[in-house]
Amino acid sequence: MPKMAGTLAKFEPQPVLEGPTLLLRPMQAADKNDLAAAASDPLIWAGHPATERWRPEVFGPYFEALLAHGESLVAIDRASAQIIGTSRFYTTDDDPGTPSIGYTFLARSHWGGGTNFEMKSLMFAHAFRWSNVIWLHIDPVNIRSQTATGRLGAVHTHDAMLDFGAGPGLRQCWKLTQAAWQAVRARRA
Repeated sequence: MPKMAGTLAKFEPQPVLEGPTLLLRPMQAADKNDLAAAASDPLIWAGHPATERWRPEVFGPYFEALLAHGESLVAIDRASAQIIGTSRFYTTDDDPGTPSIGYTFLARSHWGGGTNFEMKSLMFAHAFRWSNVIWLHIDPVNIRSQTATGRLGAVHTHDAMLDFGAGPGLRQCWKLTQAAWQAVRARRA
């Protein structure tokens, strides 16, 4: 499929993506309790700007906002059929023709074993069908996400004030090119 120049008009932000251990599918209202359970560990949010997101009264509005955007995917462990996290495709005003990936979290039971790499591999493969570049935006205090994003081959290019629906905030803008991602995949093969 040809790359879309300057537009995501045909980009599908809620595909069904399947990998060896993960299924990513569009988020549904019925996912709220299972996703809240996956997010209920305070250690997931340590080092994240939303340190209280593990609390149901904080997670609930976050879930509703993700659902309303219509671009979020839930991550399901194929072996257990349990929801273990989420991620999202979106675009920003500073580069509206290029896909961005973010809002990702995983249950700690799936940290360190390749789950994030598999999730991002599925999402990157989908996004690179439309663009040679993908953006990831990270809060400056979120060192864990910055480290993980760098390991994926993305480069911090600049900081920008971006509004993702809760008011503008400073975000680090990380750029991943298709060539850089292919190099990471080749090293891991």
